[in-house]
Amino acid sequence: MPVIERPWGKYHYLDEGTGPLVVLLHPLAASGEIWRTLTDQLAPNFRVVAPDARGHGRSVWNGDRFTVSELAEDVAALIDHLGVGPAHVAALSMGGCTAIALAVRHPDQVSRLVLADTTADYGPEKESVWADRADKAVSVPRPQQLTFQVDRWFSPDFVGREPAEVDHVSKIFVATDSRAHAAACRALGSYSDANRLAEISAPTLILVGEDDYATPPAMAHNLREGIGESELHVLAQVRHMSLIESEKARELLRGHFE
Repeated sequence: MPVIERPWGKYHYLDEGTGPLVVLLHPLAASGEIWRTLTDQLAPNFRVVAPDARGHGRSVWNGDRFTVSELAEDVAALIDHLGVGPAHVAALSMGGCTAIALAVRHPDQVSRLVLADTTADYGPEKESVWADRADKAVSVPRPQQLTFQVDRWFSPDFVGREPAEVDHVSKIFVATDSRAHAAACRALGSYSDANRLAEISAPTLILVGEDDYATPPAMAHNLREGIGESELHVLAQVRHMSLIESEKARELLRGHFE
């Protein structure tokens, strides 16, 4: 895996394919490896780069607290390092928050944007809710967290139909550093760019699972109302990880980028 040096440690990323640059930003407690199916679909026509956020995957992290805007600065530094921007950016959940922060603060680096199952603000109780999740991230053994997580991530139909994909995502989650998981929870609890959505200039595709109760469709509608050049698709019978669960979501992404 290629790597760049950041003040907090080594920032690893996948880099496959040739063509216009696509950057994929993963959800909480995952890594760039979660994008295997989408990377294989995009790599014939695009250069696909999928970084591992601080403390996630192979990225080595010094343990300092961080914010979502700092995660976005890491992505900005990576795009600068690659020297082939601006990038098409697609992102899911925590990655979507990072992508929003990037598009607001570095509009020149984002040519087109896909935001899946995400939000610019988790609501009035976000700090306490995410603090509780941070505590559980470090106090509950990671395999014991999976029942809760898988139910949020995927519909029962997908779990029964694609057990290998569910197992792939679950193994990535279990392997994630619990301290980094907790730090990312706290970052999400303090994040809000809700009042800056109008600053996003990139044409934006917003996707959300109809049955996503982690970032429900109401949050996606708020993004649609806030981002000027945007369109929203609600995906029937899909939960939180729409870009993993739904081929329709991936088709819409490819159409938006192509």
